[in-house]
Amino acid sequence: MQTPTRSHYAAEALTLTAGTPVRLLGWVAVKHQVGGLLFLRIRDGSGYIQVSGRKGTIPQEAWEAAKDASIESAVYAEGIVKDDPRAPSGKELVLSNFQVISPAELWPLRKSLLKSRTALYDLRHLALRGPRTSAIIKIRSKLMESVFDYFFSRGYVYIQSPILVKAAVEGGATLFPVKYFDDVVYLSQSAQLYEEAAICALDKVFIVQPAFRAERSKTSRHLTEFWMIEAELAFTGFEDLMKIEEELVFNISSSIANDCKEELSRVGKKVVAPEPPFPRITYDEALDIATKSGISISWGDDLGTEAERIVSLNFDKPVFVTKYPVNARSFYHMSPPDNPKVTLSADLLAPEGYGEIATGGQRIHNYNVLLDKVRQQGLDPRTMKWYLDLRRYGMPPHSGFGLGVERTLRWLLGLRHIRASTLFPRTPNRVYP
Repeated sequence: MQTPTRSHYAAEALTLTAGTPVRLLGWVAVKHQVGGLLFLRIRDGSGYIQVSGRKGTIPQEAWEAAKDASIESAVYAEGIVKDDPRAPSGKELVLSNFQVISPAELWPLRKSLLKSRTALYDLRHLALRGPRTSAIIKIRSKLMESVFDYFFSRGYVYIQSPILVKAAVEGGATLFPVKYFDDVVYLSQSAQLYEEAAICALDKVFIVQPAFRAERSKTSRHLTEFWMIEAELAFTGFEDLMKIEEELVFNISSSIANDCKEELSRVGKKVVAPEPPFPRITYDEALDIATKSGISISWGDDLGTEAERIVSLNFDKPVFVTKYPVNARSFYHMSPPDNPKVTLSADLLAPEGYGEIATGGQRIHNYNVLLDKVRQQGLDPRTMKWYLDLRRYGMPPHSGFGLGVERTLRWLLGLRHIRASTLFPRTPNRVYP
């Protein structure tokens, strides 16, 4: 059977004047019959439209096909646009022809399953067809689009880096080992080291790709596989870097607020773009806020999930926490000349308790200083030889950051759990489907 062709998508059909002929391809989302009158709600990638048909006014074969069509069957619907204030969008398609292209079996997603998050994610391959989930993924697509627009419009070069690596960027304990012929390699935690090599040829670069962390954290903000937006810039200091980060976040949130109004309504969230500059506090100030709230943290430790949540509750827009201690940062972070105990680094915390969404800082560009840091942190200089070599051949002062896609989306949409921000989430206890 040859698949019929469409003339319009559902969202486009809703903008047409009454009497316009339309041919749709999509899926049956809702079906309701009252005697000889049939109402279908058909979904395609653009949205939903109500379709009505009356027995006797369309060919019998088409009527039977529409009447018997099961939920989530792929179908073809042909008809005329009609104004109807009773329809969900004020318009509907009055059927003249209908065909089931690919029938669906009895739909397994029942109301009884909606209370079980485990069951819903076991059926994620079907659950993602729901209006809320598909709206989230469309907003995520807009987020990605805005990222590329931002960087390309400012002269950055988009690069790609290896996923299989030999050295850790973050903590070595969070690496996923992979057998690689007769060797062992690891899934990348970050593209940063390769970006640093690239800036000496390209000046300023960005990358958007997956990252992997073997953390057994079962919090609402951790995934083991997630997407990172990372940028690295030559001849750029720490203060300028933070301005770039806040500008990017503002552009992302503005794009979503302006271009995703329908999707945001389905999620039930209004996005207000936070105007730069964002507040800045030091690690010491953040530590003081956390300890006054009863969180026990020793100076030099990372803040952690709960402390970040407490700190971010004190702000109504993202806040930079700066000058993290050396012990709480990776080996490549530079220290200010007047205080070797801290680093020129910052975490960007989303407000309202959502916590860290980005980490950035100025990198060490001096060979001997970096070699000492590598040794101090127990890393093997041999696996880092190429990275150390960069400092011997004209590596300028430079800075960079990484922004988590899923964490940013979770904050902007007010999602309860980070797994809702991605199509097929990966957590310590979920690698299916």
